[in-house]
Amino acid sequence: MAVLQEDSRLGFKKVRRMTKKKTALVVSAHAADFVWRAGGAIALHQAKGYEVTVACLSYGERGESAKLWKTGDHTLEQVKTSRRKEAEAAATALDVHDIQFFDLGDYPLELDRDAKFKLVDLIRKVQPDFMMSHSQYDPYNTDHSYATAVTMECRMIAQAWGHNPGEKVLGAPQLYLFEPHQTEQMGWKPDVFLDITDVWDKKRTAIECMQGQQHLWDFYTNVAENRGNHFRRNSGGMAGGRSARYAEGFQSIYPRTVDELS
Repeated sequence: MAVLQEDSRLGFKKVRRMTKKKTALVVSAHAADFVWRAGGAIALHQAKGYEVTVACLSYGERGESAKLWKTGDHTLEQVKTSRRKEAEAAATALDVHDIQFFDLGDYPLELDRDAKFKLVDLIRKVQPDFMMSHSQYDPYNTDHSYATAVTMECRMIAQAWGHNPGEKVLGAPQLYLFEPHQTEQMGWKPDVFLDITDVWDKKRTAIECMQGQQHLWDFYTNVAENRGNHFRRNSGGMAGGRSARYAEGFQSIYPRTVDELS
C-alpha cells in the first residue's frame, strides 16, 4: 500500500510504501496441542516476521491431564490453572505473538453460536495469511476433529459480507491440518513438509513446558526426526535433497492459486 507523505524540507510529497504485516492463526482444541503439532511452524514464522496468534479452545483439563488427576488432590479449576500456565510458558518459548484461552471445556468440546462468533471475531481481527488446526477425522479424540470442523465453519462466516456488515471480511487463507497422533487411523495425508531445524531448540523447550503430558515429549521428538527424513527425500533425495534434521508435516485443505508450476 502506498501512502503520500509531506516532506517540508524538500517542499513536495513523497510516496512511502507500507507493507501489510503477515499473520497466522492456530486453532488448538486443547492447551497443549499447538505445541506438539505446530510448535516448529509457530516459532519459525515468528522468526520470519509473522505475528502468530494461538487460540486454545479448552485447557484439556478433563481428558488430557491424567498425570494431574492421578495425584488425587486437584480440583477442576486447579487443573485448568496448571494447564494454562504450561501453555503460556510454551507460548513464550515459541515467541507466540498472542495466545487466547476460550475455556469451553473438553471431553466433549462444544461451541454454541456465541462461542463461534467469538472465534469469527478473532479470525477477522487477525486476518491470517494462513490458519492451522487438527485433522478432519480422529476416532480417538473427537475434540480434535470437532475443532477443525468449527474452524472451517468460522472461516466461512468470517468471509461473509453479511456477517457484521462494515467489518473487514476475511480473504481465503489456507488451512493447514497438523499431524495427528496416529496418522494411519485419521486419514491424514501430508502434502507439505516444513523444515523446523533452525527452531527445533525452541520447540523442544516448549514441549518440556507441558509437564502434564511428559509421556509425549520423546514421541513428538521422534515424529519431527521422521518428518525431517521425509523433507530430505522430497526435496531431492539422493539427487541432492536439502538437509533438514527436524520437520513438521501438514495437509492443506483448499486449492492453491499459482502462476507457475515447479
